[in-house]
Amino acid sequence: MTDSTIPTARLGDDGPEVGVQGLGCMGMSFAYGPTDTDASRATLERALELGVTLYDTADAYGAGENERFLAPFFRAHREEVVVATKFALSIPPEDPTRRIIRNDAPYIREAVEASLRRLDLDVIDLYYMHRRDVNVPIEETVGVMADLVREGKVKHLGLSEVTGEELRAAQAVHPIAAVQSEWSLFSRDIEAGVVPAARELGVALVPYSPLGRGFLTGSFANADQDLTDGDFRRQQPRFTGDNAAANAALLAPVRTVAEAHGATLGQIALAWVQQRARVHGLPVIPIPGTRKPTRVEENTGATRIVLTEDELSLLEPIAEKVAGDRYADMTFTSAGRE
Repeated sequence: MTDSTIPTARLGDDGPEVGVQGLGCMGMSFAYGPTDTDASRATLERALELGVTLYDTADAYGAGENERFLAPFFRAHREEVVVATKFALSIPPEDPTRRIIRNDAPYIREAVEASLRRLDLDVIDLYYMHRRDVNVPIEETVGVMADLVREGKVKHLGLSEVTGEELRAAQAVHPIAAVQSEWSLFSRDIEAGVVPAARELGVALVPYSPLGRGFLTGSFANADQDLTDGDFRRQQPRFTGDNAAANAALLAPVRTVAEAHGATLGQIALAWVQQRARVHGLPVIPIPGTRKPTRVEENTGATRIVLTEDELSLLEPIAEKVAGDRYADMTFTSAGRE
């Protein structure tokens, strides 16, 4: 593998230009079991060397710990990186395992100030609504977010897990640079409504979990048996029990394509996501998460793999055969409201 940097793409019509692959930072301090801070810091630096400039976090990741962890790296490279964080998942003090979705104005203002403090920044480059509170009109939520732009606290706006119609309603209030939703060989529900709306409106897609939370890499086959007790993938239906066994069998064509390219399964899964940009005609910047420099090297290598039409056809049927939902509760996803 060469050490050349990755290409770039723009987030929305007027958003920043970023590396065509970003980095999901959640796992560096949350959700995937024990962490190694030294390895995570090295991963951040290596990613930047390879042209990764979009770094994704959220206030809910470790109850703010992920933002605090990333702050020194962001300060050291402020002119080189695009910082994305999110609000909406409020954590009640009496029960840190719970998440309450809030999109109301007082909460948004409280959340942005807290994120700015933890990140030690004057302005957030890309500020996402993490999840949609259906009890608050999206026009009202985006109106408050737009005020943050006017006040200089935020540069660009993003939305996560919204429907196509919700995106259109939001765009009518203020330009949206990016929509973040799950998109992978295993999860393609956004192609029905969200992707066409984003293409129509000039909004970039930022796929999270493009590696199916690691399942598409073959790194584990059953969450109950292979992952630690603190790993949240043990709570996701498609990675446990009979679903896990059925889904593991779906990796066979990914292995076939990987062997043809001398690549890993993960690289083929990422190459497929990267090529959604050409297939659907819009910017696509996936944010695979990792805590290892070698994995960043592997992941960015996928940007140089071009799958043939025959290979894309071989991979095409996978998603419709996947057993189990991506969350135990799908009501807070765009698919749950489409």
